[in-house]
Amino acid sequence: MSIYVRAFACPPKYYQGPGLFSRLGELTKDLGESAFVIISPSLANKQTPILHEIFASEGRNIKIEIFRGQTTRQECERLTKLSEGFDMVIGIGGGKVLDSAKYAGIYNNAKIIMVPTVVSTDAPTSALSATYTESGEHAGSIYYKRNPDVIIVDSDIIMNSPERYFVSGMGDALSTYFEAKAHVETCTKNRVGEGYKTSLAAMNLSELCFHTLMRCGKQALSDFRNGLCSEAVEDVIEANTLLSGIGCESAGCATAHSLNSGFSALWQCHKSTHGEIVAFSTLCELVIENYSREMIDNVFDFCMSVGLPITLAEIGVDKSDHTSLVKVAEKARTTKHIAAVPADTSVDNLITGILKADEIGEEKRKSLNPTKKAVGN
Repeated sequence: MSIYVRAFACPPKYYQGPGLFSRLGELTKDLGESAFVIISPSLANKQTPILHEIFASEGRNIKIEIFRGQTTRQECERLTKLSEGFDMVIGIGGGKVLDSAKYAGIYNNAKIIMVPTVVSTDAPTSALSATYTESGEHAGSIYYKRNPDVIIVDSDIIMNSPERYFVSGMGDALSTYFEAKAHVETCTKNRVGEGYKTSLAAMNLSELCFHTLMRCGKQALSDFRNGLCSEAVEDVIEANTLLSGIGCESAGCATAHSLNSGFSALWQCHKSTHGEIVAFSTLCELVIENYSREMIDNVFDFCMSVGLPITLAEIGVDKSDHTSLVKVAEKARTTKHIAAVPADTSVDNLITGILKADEIGEEKRKSLNPTKKAVGN
């Protein structure tokens, strides 16, 4: 394939704004007469009667199944079997619920509708499902040939989600631009079909994702805390979900998500969210790929301003635990993403970058509290 062939992928329809959950029937009316809904356990009691009312009012059939908590292959296959024969598979919940819904929809050739209740990852838009073991270790991603058909992000629901997930989404989205840039620099194929050159559209949307976070992330968090669904909040919701999702797929992942896979292999990190780990891994990426100190400082300062981790201790890792750091680096080197890294990806160099990022983070913590020891010391 010519290196000049490029491709771009995105969902056919994306809706975002307050009150959209009540319009679920209207926004999916052309996609089929029967719907299989996979829903988070925490939402089932409240939303089940509403869902039945929405679909019954239109004379459409619905079946609701509660997600069992982890996107193992076994859970995905269970839901696939239960959803056979339905026109649509609707996922309502966090990223793992949505990934399981995508799996079931793909294998049953059904329309796929994503209704995220948090904006902590770009799962709603992507043509893949991340799978995990029962213990929570990343077990690989399954890539599909099509994206979800409709994404419906109700800002009112997002405003009622935990603050930590709103911030975590910024952490995940933070990596988008730098990983896209790595793909362009190394001419590594993206995730579209068999993989193609990154398009101008994907690269520019990835950069827009970064600048949106830097411009209004701090304000958005303040507004979120005060219950104000402002323009800044809506911009961050879009960056976390749509811009990051398109950049991830039509450009690609690199150092940050390679290291995320490595850190996820450590039991110490299982209390941290995906976005928190990706945020710290992005800081490591900037060091490993030799970004300017100005850029490194800007991104570290952004993470501090919104409460994302900037040290190993903040994601549960002891910097003196060399065995664990080797495990992280070795796991990172087994991922597909590592091919896009425009730097030395030896175990030693990855560990050096991780420790240097941690050192910068500790220095910044000390500069804020000069009389207090840094976290983890």
